[in-house]
Amino acid sequence: MRRQVSLGLVLVFCLAFLLYTSTASGQAVFGSIIGTVTDPQGNAVTGAKVTVTSVTKSFTYDTTTNESGNYSVTHLIPDTYKIKVEASGFKVLEIPSVGVSADNAAHVDAQLQVGAVTQSIEVTGEVPQLKTDRADVDMEFSQTYVEELPVLNRNFTNFELLSPGTQKLVGWSHAATENPQGGGQIFVNGQHFSGTNFELDGTDNQDPILGIIVVNPNLDAIAEAKVALQDYDAESGKATAGTVKVSIKSGSNEFHGSGFYYYRNSDQQARDPFTNKPGVSLAAATWKQFGGSVGGPIIKNKLFFFGDYQGTKQQQGITNQYTIPTAQVLSTCGFGKPGNCDLSEYLAPAPLGFGPVNGQIFDPATGNPATGTGRTAFAGNLIPNTRISPQATAMLALFPAPTSGGISNNLVTTGAGPFDQKSFDTRIDYSAPRN
Repeated sequence: MRRQVSLGLVLVFCLAFLLYTSTASGQAVFGSIIGTVTDPQGNAVTGAKVTVTSVTKSFTYDTTTNESGNYSVTHLIPDTYKIKVEASGFKVLEIPSVGVSADNAAHVDAQLQVGAVTQSIEVTGEVPQLKTDRADVDMEFSQTYVEELPVLNRNFTNFELLSPGTQKLVGWSHAATENPQGGGQIFVNGQHFSGTNFELDGTDNQDPILGIIVVNPNLDAIAEAKVALQDYDAESGKATAGTVKVSIKSGSNEFHGSGFYYYRNSDQQARDPFTNKPGVSLAAATWKQFGGSVGGPIIKNKLFFFGDYQGTKQQQGITNQYTIPTAQVLSTCGFGKPGNCDLSEYLAPAPLGFGPVNGQIFDPATGNPATGTGRTAFAGNLIPNTRISPQATAMLALFPAPTSGGISNNLVTTGAGPFDQKSFDTRIDYSAPRN
């Protein structure tokens, strides 16, 4: 019995610990408003009531200033807020619009004017956004930026390239099976791409082995994004290159939504002058991306929803240049064919020949079998077809006819492969009653 009770206590403790840590690790989901309330002489106003209200959701948060006149309102969903400051003996101060971003604090100081509490003053000037609460160097992309900036393939990770000190890895990439989301491998300030920490609504969004983004969000679902390049907070301690934090859109008291459809094909692409020469057409390719989003109230001023869907259908075309056996080899070589397998074309010295030296072929049945020395050359690179195995003959039969002369880069061919992806996001926001 005692063991069962002890085990139960351990499980309860672990559950409480997990709930506590998940709350702490999710701070990047929210923003905050901080500031100082003073009188006309610059003295701190103690006990002033500060009310922060969401413009789109009508969520309300109250706090009071401390003995130094300071206040802070934390855990705010990224949104536009209005601020109301009240204190006995002073006019009410109202600030109608303050933008709050995730993982950031808006600094809003308030200087009250002496008067009756029935009087009010509205501050219409823009609140300065000087950042004094943290030292990170970052770039922030608002919802408008994300929606209107031209991004090839609507791939979110390309926004990282708009930050200074970033460079995309060229000449190598993960296979599509390893990276189905199509995330880019981007170096930050010379650091390896796997050192970049991705977060989605405050949760880890990085493959622990490959170091790439796991959920590459639909652009119509993004409320804002923040790319920090250096001096980021200790909460991103595992990052060695940079941090990329994304917040998904939220619902509001008004229904809102979007729809999109994008299409392009190979007729809109330029020809490669080195491979797509006359007679070699572009590979057939299409790219279609479609979807939409919707958000709104479930219970006005209390409960909100947001959801989106995106589908991508792609036929990826590619044109490649290869080196295959020449037409002379394909026509003369083969077990059972009369005469010799003619490889005389490969005797020309470099650079016309094959490799750094001429392509002389030696009889493997002669010379020292251990060292390969002392072997006899096939005169004129003519090999009796009786020496060609049936297996080699079967492999030669699989090669297509070369599209050009020469012994190298003599085949240009095209092909295409399908890609079909479906993705969606959902979010629920609720204003819980406060005691």
